[in-house]
Amino acid sequence: MKKIKLEDKEYELIEEYKDGFDIEALKEKYTDYFYDYDYILGDWSYGKLRLKGFCERKNKMCKRINDIKFKDDYIKNLCSYECSYFLLKKI
Repeated sequence: MKKIKLEDKEYELIEEYKDGFDIEALKEKYTDYFYDYDYILGDWSYGKLRLKGFCERKNKMCKRINDIKFKDDYIKNLCSYECSYFLLKKI
């Protein structure tokens, strides 16, 4: 697993599909908004990186819309068909 440091947070790259991970694009998009999320999903649509935060059930911010259990539904229904993507887990 590849480890990534963003500001003062550490993440592991736990999933990558179609070479979707780009550290420079991620650094440009990453903000403190994502600090409380347990996972960050990055997907590519029309040449632009989109980021989405997901939580584990034990996280007080967890709702159905950001529950990591529904990541595949998010990719299937809200991302471009067969898009490149990556998933980071906070460590």
